[in-house]
Amino acid sequence: MTVVTMLAAGEAQLRMLLDNVPARVALLDRQRRHCYVNQEYIQFVGRPMEAILGRTVAEITGREPYSVLRGLSDRALAGEPVRWEGWMPRHDTGDPRFVQRFYVPYRGPEGIIDGYFTLTRDLTELKGVEERLTQQVAALHASEALAAAITTAALDCVVVIDEAGLVVSFNPAAEATFGYSGTDVVGRPMAELIVPPAFRAAHTAGLQRYLSHGESRLLGRRIEMEAMRADGGTFPAELAVSEVKLPDRRLFVAYLRDLTAAKRADAQIRRQREALHQVEKMAAFGSLLAGVAHELNNPLSIVIGHAVLLEEEAREGAADAVSDRAEKIRLAAERCGRTVRAFLAMARQRGHRREPVEIDRLLRFTLKLLEDRAPTEAITVRWTMPDTLPSVLGDRDELYHVLANLVVNAQQALLDAPTPRCIDLTAMLHGSVLEIGVADNGRGIPKPIRGRIFDPFFTTKQPGSGTGIGLAVSRGFAEAHGGTLILDPDYENGARFVLRLPIADAAAQGGDNTGAGAKIFEPALDHQSFQQPDLKM
Repeated sequence: MTVVTMLAAGEAQLRMLLDNVPARVALLDRQRRHCYVNQEYIQFVGRPMEAILGRTVAEITGREPYSVLRGLSDRALAGEPVRWEGWMPRHDTGDPRFVQRFYVPYRGPEGIIDGYFTLTRDLTELKGVEERLTQQVAALHASEALAAAITTAALDCVVVIDEAGLVVSFNPAAEATFGYSGTDVVGRPMAELIVPPAFRAAHTAGLQRYLSHGESRLLGRRIEMEAMRADGGTFPAELAVSEVKLPDRRLFVAYLRDLTAAKRADAQIRRQREALHQVEKMAAFGSLLAGVAHELNNPLSIVIGHAVLLEEEAREGAADAVSDRAEKIRLAAERCGRTVRAFLAMARQRGHRREPVEIDRLLRFTLKLLEDRAPTEAITVRWTMPDTLPSVLGDRDELYHVLANLVVNAQQALLDAPTPRCIDLTAMLHGSVLEIGVADNGRGIPKPIRGRIFDPFFTTKQPGSGTGIGLAVSRGFAEAHGGTLILDPDYENGARFVLRLPIADAAAQGGDNTGAGAKIFEPALDHQSFQQPDLKM
């Protein structure tokens, strides 16, 4: 093989090599005319080789790119290898591209620089990836800085451990709470630092169980536990654990909150609540006693008055009058007993007794007991009611208390009213509801206070004349019977209270009701003698 043949073969191999280089390669002379281009260059320019060779760079790439590259080619022609990278517009579309260019001087046989090689790589996509990676790294650093700042400023303890149970991070709140320095605990088992000895075995077993089988009683939950300080003292803590999965390992983040102050505050609140409850009980007890005293005052005055009269009549030998007085004393005393039992039932919160109660007899008994309260007050009681009324299922004592309270209130409302003074009692049936009305023609109740008259301890009476619990208790008794007690808002000639009670059905009246056999009182009343009476009080 001759030297010429070897040179020709070497040139062919060099051309093959340059055609397969993943970069644009060109050889230019001193006038910057193309003497050689590889296939990558041809594809980039988009022209055949014969249309490129012999033409200058400015003719191929355009004036603007050439102005950027002119200084680089001058340096190469001066014998300096040059490397340059930056953004420049694409020759055909003008789109900015990030390129890397190498300029290598070409020396001829005599060692004179006859031109230069250019090697160009388009790194736009790579530059985009690089910029995105840079942004992601910056975002990661910012996120890590933010997480570190949050952890550092957190009021709760944050302890991070690895799969071996060794401490990875210990925030300042944990340092202050447990009494350790963060640099001293990193790399040490957390169980030996903050878990009391009695619970360490369970802690280790739970971690191993989760790592082996994925079973955990802590992840995603909040629990209360005992934690241990550096001095060995324990305190109640709230614990929550979360898992952080990294490419090469798993970490566990424990959030702990010292509950000592919260427990102390809860205990103090409980003590204060118990003390307040005791105060309320004593206040209620005092109010109950005041109510009992007030409710007993009226029947006791009857007992005392009739006892005096009985004594005088006994001396005069009036047997019939003595018998009548004795009966009234007995009835008044029974009323005292019923009042005491009613208040004791409220205090003890016993269940309500239910038995058939004949309301018409109860109404007449109430008026008979009250007819001697104030014989000089000239109060006329008028009735409007049918001959027979159905029974209601209820507690006789409580219903009597409601009716007596309404009639007494009506009588007291008439004390300073002009004559004629009247109390109107009505009873009528509306379907399965019995409605009883008690009205007086007194001065009425002012509109501003009508909404408060059923409030406990609210009263318009003079001090010593009432406690303000009568209507509140009466409404409570009515509602306990499934009924209502209201002030008639449309009544204009005084005040009218309306008591509504469900009647007892046949089954209830014939059934075996609690307390049905216990007769609290059975007054011997003659129905015929009390038809439409006109009683003076």
